[in-house]
Amino acid sequence: MGKIVISTNASLDGVVQDPDGTEGFRLGGWFGQFGGKDIEAWAEVELQEALGAEALLLGRRSDEWFAERWLSRGGDWADRLNSMPKYVVSSTLVDPDWNNSTVLKGDVVEEVSKLKQELDGEIVVPASYQLGRTLIEHDLVDELRLVVFPVVLGAGERLFGPTGDKKPMRLVGAQTIGDGLAFLTYQPARDT
Repeated sequence: MGKIVISTNASLDGVVQDPDGTEGFRLGGWFGQFGGKDIEAWAEVELQEALGAEALLLGRRSDEWFAERWLSRGGDWADRLNSMPKYVVSSTLVDPDWNNSTVLKGDVVEEVSKLKQELDGEIVVPASYQLGRTLIEHDLVDELRLVVFPVVLGAGERLFGPTGDKKPMRLVGAQTIGDGLAFLTYQPARDT
């Protein structure tokens, strides 16, 4: 059975919007600005995650963003991302740009539940906060991996939105990446 892993970068106050500054959000660009010299160590963590993943699960906009940046790159990380299976949740996308992509149409909860049954290993959900919110709400997430950047933005889209009930989590890992990034791993505490 597959394991859904949400993996994302966030500000200290949970903002995930426009990390590279290309979306026009007035507070965008925080990834490079506050990641600084720790980005190289961050990239190694992300490479290891990609090497350990069975597939990627993305929303349409995240799929487009990643495809635009990774299709033309080379190296171990790019080779892994470009070659691995990708599943894109979208009601409008017909022909994804990123190779090895399958569009999941229909009910998100049903489609992702089926995907978890069909695949073994980690199904990583990178940078897809709207999809992540749906998966969290429906208890489909097995692990959250957050790289927290040392900045409070005070505004912007956050990883977590309203939920129908409390979603207790258990911290299962904490480490520092470089000198200033916190890498936190949580799993749902379903027995609480």
